[in-house]
Amino acid sequence: MEKMKVWSALGGTTPAEKLGTIGVTEGRMLDVRFLDDIARTYGVSVILFFEEDLARTRTLESVQQEFSHAGEFERPYIAVGSFLKFTRENDPSFEQTMRELPLMIEIVTVGETRTKEGGTVPYVSGLMPFLDELDVDANPQSSVQ
Repeated sequence: MEKMKVWSALGGTTPAEKLGTIGVTEGRMLDVRFLDDIARTYGVSVILFFEEDLARTRTLESVQQEFSHAGEFERPYIAVGSFLKFTRENDPSFEQTMRELPLMIEIVTVGETRTKEGGTVPYVSGLMPFLDELDVDANPQSSVQ
């Protein structure tokens, strides 16, 4: 219930307006850790896509329906919290790597989706960078946001 109070306190009426007040807007590149903070603080569903076509041309609901039979780690998308938990458990150097080279996610969609219970939840979909797009020689960004 606390997340609902925090969410309600954000300015705006739509998910895009509310999330925009904290810097989450379509087309922006944001640190994956910042997106995880938003998910935990505001109760926003943050979904990371591995396939650009799905992220840009399909609704979240249609993709979730199509891959509902697949296990969590067999889908072309994953919840930000699950991604970070898995990565932290399987890569002891992950935290250090994130400090040196933040994983930046492109925000594709900000909206609202239906829950299985018939309610709605705000969501953000983001596109994971492709391995060949990661510039490990680049200077780290000075801002987490």
